[in-house]
Amino acid sequence: MSPRDRAAGVKPDPYRVWLSEVMLQQTGVATVKPYFDDFVTRWPTVEALAAAAREDVLKAWAGLGYYARARNLKACAETVVRDHGGVFPVEGLRTLPGIGEYTAAAIGAIAFDVSAAVVDANVERVIARLFAIREPLPAAKKVIRARQAELTPSRRAGDYAQAMMDLGATICTPKKPGCVLCPIGDACAARRQGRQEEYPVRSPKAERPTRRGAAFVAVRADGAVLLRSRPDPGLLGGMTEVPNSVWGAAAASEADAPFPADWRAAGSVVHVFTHFRLELSVFCARVDVMAKVPAGFWWSAPAALPGEALPSVMKKAIEAVLPHSTRRRAA
Repeated sequence: MSPRDRAAGVKPDPYRVWLSEVMLQQTGVATVKPYFDDFVTRWPTVEALAAAAREDVLKAWAGLGYYARARNLKACAETVVRDHGGVFPVEGLRTLPGIGEYTAAAIGAIAFDVSAAVVDANVERVIARLFAIREPLPAAKKVIRARQAELTPSRRAGDYAQAMMDLGATICTPKKPGCVLCPIGDACAARRQGRQEEYPVRSPKAERPTRRGAAFVAVRADGAVLLRSRPDPGLLGGMTEVPNSVWGAAAASEADAPFPADWRAAGSVVHVFTHFRLELSVFCARVDVMAKVPAGFWWSAPAALPGEALPSVMKKAIEAVLPHSTRRRAA
């Protein structure tokens, strides 16, 4: 919402605030923007999103990552419509699926002008530098939140929260912050020390372990690819995948294939998740005849493949065999 709209008394739409805040969790604005625009075009209200097929929501989310957010997004929309008449409950935001402390505070402050302390990664950085907080993250989160709560005004809390987030995103950046442009630079303890880039202090990162597995890309004579859905619990839950092996410490091989075929090595792909690095050996089989598709599988035609709910790692596996096949065609 523009400053002009705010000056005119136009109130933010809680649905759009909620949608944007969920999408922006651990994801940058540039990445989120086309997804957000697509969602609000396809489902302009919480009622429309609640009525959508979950598979369509997962497909629209594919590539944005952290896929539990998509499942919770759908469940939250359904809960708001079913239990709250399509109105986000100001006092009960934390009871909704997928809404934690930060998201509840952001929705409350921005959409409802509740005096709530909103702390995202950008605000963490601003507050840590402003007060030169030496305690390392994540332990420092409690101190940072308390400082932000002290600064949050009782009125126009949403404007304040967005100003702090924008300050961190555009001026108080992780590297080479624009301190000479900062409107609160004179009050910044880290700047006075000349140690801006040392804040926030972080605990040493644990080494990211490597897991290994195999992905099996079965291609029919007409170019269709055999797919299945992952179970809801766990990583990438509910998303679409090619058959693959268990991801573990040991490398997998064609012996782990879900059904007999002439599996040939087609290279390997690497994908980095938050807590581990995954190396997948990719195998391909040309399947001209299959008497019966295994239960839970389906053939996705070449034209349909770009619209499937494929997470990035599965797109990489398929494109190791069929380059560019998962990319959406320009309209």
